[in-house]
Amino acid sequence: MTGRRQPDAAAPLPDAPQVRVVIPCRNEAGYIGRCLRSLIAADRSGLKFEAWVCDGLSEDGTRTEIEALAAEHPWIKLVDNPARTTPHAMNLGLKPAGYDVGLLLGAHAEAEADFLQANIAALRAHARAGCVGGIIANVYTDATSRRIGAAMGHPFGVGGAHFRTGRRAGEVDTVAFGAYRREALAAIGFVDERLARNQDDELNFRLVRAGWTIILDPAIRSRYYVRAGMRKLFRQYWQYGYWKAFVGRLHGTVTTFRQVVPAAFVLFLVTGAAASLLHPSLAFAYAGGSALYLVAALISALRAADRLSDAPGVLLAFITLHVAYGAGYLRGIVDFLLLRREPPGSAASSSR
Repeated sequence: MTGRRQPDAAAPLPDAPQVRVVIPCRNEAGYIGRCLRSLIAADRSGLKFEAWVCDGLSEDGTRTEIEALAAEHPWIKLVDNPARTTPHAMNLGLKPAGYDVGLLLGAHAEAEADFLQANIAALRAHARAGCVGGIIANVYTDATSRRIGAAMGHPFGVGGAHFRTGRRAGEVDTVAFGAYRREALAAIGFVDERLARNQDDELNFRLVRAGWTIILDPAIRSRYYVRAGMRKLFRQYWQYGYWKAFVGRLHGTVTTFRQVVPAAFVLFLVTGAAASLLHPSLAFAYAGGSALYLVAALISALRAADRLSDAPGVLLAFITLHVAYGAGYLRGIVDFLLLRREPPGSAASSSR
């Protein structure tokens, strides 16, 4: 017994389900065209299909790319998102009725040819699934993004994020680029617009808590262009950690065990360094713990790297992921749990 309320099995999808792909977007010139062209090339047979690009008033030519493709393919719709944040973009696409399955896709992503059909097949196969998703293959634009992608695709880097590692199928706690039944989204109240980050994680947490399941199906495949640069990676994961603490406050719980591990690691680094000044035995224990982490990180980097010369870069990406997420999470605990602050306006202005 799980103690969760089990919703009735979802109504079977129609023979020709209405599918709406929702793409939050802002200043994604070059990427948004590739994303939409992958949907143009995808198998849409038997589907009533539309793609809504919810754009935060881009200024880099993104809108021109969307409008050019929409002129040739009327099922592409450009939706203005004056709030310019990701959760508002998601809800602009998901809240209006008129679809059976709402699918969230990133502007940096591309769908494989059978992506849409595989999502529908998975939802048909799992009547209690409120959401299904698949495996993301990283696409690299240079050596740095290749090393970052290797770290993000290894369990040492991202823990149990199975949609990145591809090491588990079946029932999971979250997926990326999920395909949601509209009735499940309506039942839990769509996306929480207070969250500048972690919106899909929090959405999936509420989905599972409401008794729906989330299914990871390796047959559902997409590609994702990894952002290059350790500074951008640090900022991205610092925000993930920071907003995860706010999600914890909202629900009064730690939503996943893996979220606290980087914070514990950062606490160890900071408090251990200070404690090591007090006694040689504490310094020895601190040095031993740090060395153990570095050995584990180096072995994982050697296994994750596509080529030996990438291993130092993968090692640096591991450290960046862990320190950024842990530091952001601890700052979030201070702001949201100890000081009871509300989300800052500057963070809410960020978008994908």
